[in-house]
Amino acid sequence: MSDESDGGRTLGRRHLLAGVVGTGLLGAGVVGSGAVDLGTGDAGQRRLPVEVTTLDAVGSTAGTTRVPSPETPTVVDCFATWCGPCIEQMDALGAVYDRYGDRAAFVSVTNERFGGGLDADDVRAWWREHDGRWTLGHDPEGDLLAALGASGLPYLAVTDGSGSVVWTHGGVASVETLDRQVASVL
Repeated sequence: MSDESDGGRTLGRRHLLAGVVGTGLLGAGVVGSGAVDLGTGDAGQRRLPVEVTTLDAVGSTAGTTRVPSPETPTVVDCFATWCGPCIEQMDALGAVYDRYGDRAAFVSVTNERFGGGLDADDVRAWWREHDGRWTLGHDPEGDLLAALGASGLPYLAVTDGSGSVVWTHGGVASVETLDRQVASVL
């Protein structure tokens, strides 16, 4: 999957194309800075839920899922395989999933378009490599990002059981921050 033989200092063609597509879908926002906190997204509350396609992968089955999950607190992670901070975010998500995965739904969704050297198998390989083990979604039109008002990756959201967005965050969030936000909706 990776064409980062120089230790990740340069982007391969596939990653560059995915980045251009991702950036285009996100507008002129910050991508992967790890430092953008956009606060609560009122606009997302008006446009959720969003139906996304799910991939057959570790912890996920092929089909569709509604985001947020009906009547269940939901942790939403928007990511891309070309996004370095998204890899860092997976560690914190895994720790919080281990703690709350039986009481909250977790879904990670990529908006990358397949083609041009990227396909579902590449996303599944990235998922396995970074210990993903919850629902894996694919939203190539970026409907979920738009509904959440996301302007960068990674982008996180937590909803309560009624589907209201109670927290959003652009950039990497720590285990402690994620833990506190998820615990607040249980």
